Amino acid sequence: MNRRGSLEPTKLERVRAVVDQVFPERQLVMRTDGRVSYFKISQPLQIVMSGVIVAALSWSAFTSVSFLRHDQVLQAKDDEIAGARLAYRSLLGEVAQYQRKFAAITKDLEENHSLMLGLVEKNAALQRNLSSVSRRLEITAAERQQVINARERLKEQLAALENEMTSLSGRNFALKDNLSAVENDLHLIMTERNKAQTDSSHMRNRVEELTTRLKELQDTEGEVVQRMNERAGDQIAGLEKVIELTGLDPDRLLGVTEGEKSGVGGPFIPMGADNLPAGDLKMELTNLDRNLSRLEALQESIARVPLSAPMTAYYITSSFGKRKDPMTNRWSAHYGVDLGGPVKSPVYSTAAGKVTYAGWKGRYGRLIEIDHGFGLKTRFAHLSKILVKKGQEIKFHEKVGLLGSTGRSTGPHLHYEIVFNNKPVNPLKFIRAGKYVFKDK
Repeated sequence: MNRRGSLEPTKLERVRAVVDQVFPERQLVMRTDGRVSYFKISQPLQIVMSGVIVAALSWSAFTSVSFLRHDQVLQAKDDEIAGARLAYRSLLGEVAQYQRKFAAITKDLEENHSLMLGLVEKNAALQRNLSSVSRRLEITAAERQQVINARERLKEQLAALENEMTSLSGRNFALKDNLSAVENDLHLIMTERNKAQTDSSHMRNRVEELTTRLKELQDTEGEVVQRMNERAGDQIAGLEKVIELTGLDPDRLLGVTEGEKSGVGGPFIPMGADNLPAGDLKMELTNLDRNLSRLEALQESIARVPLSAPMTAYYITSSFGKRKDPMTNRWSAHYGVDLGGPVKSPVYSTAAGKVTYAGWKGRYGRLIEIDHGFGLKTRFAHLSKILVKKGQEIKFHEKVGLLGSTGRSTGPHLHYEIVFNNKPVNPLKFIRAGKYVFKDK
């Protein structure tokens, strides 16, 4: 509310009064063929039309003034262009003068350059002459120094010769004194030589006695060593036959590589017994040592080969190799042998070793893996119960679990695998080889 009271008009009301006074509502009367019609012009329309007229007049005034100013600007630009042309022409004159000066300076520089080149060539010739002279002086100085050194060496050699002549004269007197001592030494040497000859004859007799005894020893002990060699060879052949029955190579089982077997060569030179006493006996003992070493290695390895069956009573339900899968009836690879038997039948270890896995393993169900060394491992799967722990040392024919049907199985059986150097092999060959071994015991 206004401070002067509510009767005094506000600023907005005063503006509205001015607008109503300037733009009152008007009517346009039109008469056509005796008919009169009215066209009403409202106040907003009058305001809009007035604004349009004012805007048109303003634009006309602006364009007129701009046109006049544009002519003035163009005239000023023309004046500036004319001045720039005059300045450009004066600059061209100055540039021409500078070019003439530059040509004169260039000519002077060329003349000076030719003069400098001549001076450089003369300087180089002088330097070459100086270097040749200096080299000659150095050579002369070196030759002079060599002559001086040779003279000094000759002086030293003369002094040395004089000293040697003096020493030789002294040695002559010393040699005369030593002749008597040498004669005494010769007498002593002759005495010692006679004693050595006597000792040598005694030694020859002793050697002949020892040679005779060695020949007697070779005759008596040679047959014994030969029989031991033959017996060791028979045992080696038997053990190698057992290993070969399993399908393994004895050398691979013992860790003998192809390089170690084939990395030999050289010309063939037949070797017989040496001419020393008991040479034949020495050769037989060498062969015996080699055979006993191989026999010991084979015995140690075959003790770790799983040659027995994992069950005392069983029947084969699926062999090693290609077979039809019992679940899908499709052809598949079978890396073990399935042995059937009553549920909870005892399962035994087939060789001494160490348990590396004991627990559930996917489709194998309850699984035991035993590492026997020499690259050999055995696996027992689908067990109903495991009786050993991981890391446990296992003896031969020790009970390790009970037969079952855990994992992917159609019925109670033992899935038995043998792995050599991470490759599966046929367990039935090992069981048959074991029957060959245990038959002789």
